[in-house]
Amino acid sequence: MINRVLIRLKVIQVIYAYYQNGGKNLEAAEKELFFSLSKAYDLYKYLLLLMVEVTQFADRRIDNRRHKLRPSYEDLNPNTRFIDNAFMAQLMQNAQLEEFRANQKRTWDDEGDFVKHLFEKMEQTKAYQEYMSKDALTYEDDRELWRKLYRSTIAQNETIDEILEEQSLYWNDDKAIVDTFVLKTIKRFEPENGAAQELMPEYKDDEDKEFARKLLRTAIANGDAYRKLMENNAKNWDMERFAFMDILIMQVALAEIFSFPSIPVSVSLNEYVEIAKMYSTPKSGSFINGMLDSIVNQLKSENKLNKQ
Repeated sequence: MINRVLIRLKVIQVIYAYYQNGGKNLEAAEKELFFSLSKAYDLYKYLLLLMVEVTQFADRRIDNRRHKLRPSYEDLNPNTRFIDNAFMAQLMQNAQLEEFRANQKRTWDDEGDFVKHLFEKMEQTKAYQEYMSKDALTYEDDRELWRKLYRSTIAQNETIDEILEEQSLYWNDDKAIVDTFVLKTIKRFEPENGAAQELMPEYKDDEDKEFARKLLRTAIANGDAYRKLMENNAKNWDMERFAFMDILIMQVALAEIFSFPSIPVSVSLNEYVEIAKMYSTPKSGSFINGMLDSIVNQLKSENKLNKQ
């Protein structure tokens, strides 16, 4: 689940903290990097549990209405399609998710008001209303409902962002990326897999984990050399006037360009320019693109760039 987009962002964040703390303990920085990445994987499962919690709230609400002092006909004969959703029943039984729930303290139990409002928001969506009124439903209908509800009510939800920020500082910038993996997970579920349906792994393979370690260590170890390259290509700019975040982004970008021959330069440039647009100043994207392009051209002219 942890992809290279997230790894690049986390490496920059950890290196920023590394310099803020005096730049003395590389081992601690590496440990912090992998802890931060593991927290992103926790968020992935925590958001899956949010869907479960919403369904359980809907079930409790139906049960409470049945036991009112004077229940209506609708209270006694509710439409239970939402709580009987076959995809959700499978997610609730998922062995990996149950293990996560059992081994961590954080739950959605303390966010009852939010869960209630989230379900009410779901009820107002076109996807929910069409689903509840269909003549017949398939497993694919059940799964597609949750894909649509997640996209419309969870992926774009400022209240969730605020709740997550209060619960963990590690989650401030992770949700947008993690949302994409929750949606992929929903799409990957197959009824024949039952409770054994595999969630997405923490890392696609060992290569991605090594990418994270090497990118961090290379960016720090060669920081002075990379900054010298920046200075040589700054033309009339004074390095002291550069935004610190811009320098860090370019430092990590150069570590990737130098150290990973199989990654095209264009891919690396695009990735770090996008990071700059989101996490630095409004003009950082174009500035960093120009600087890195100038450095790459210099390296190519000097035959110092080893790329496949």
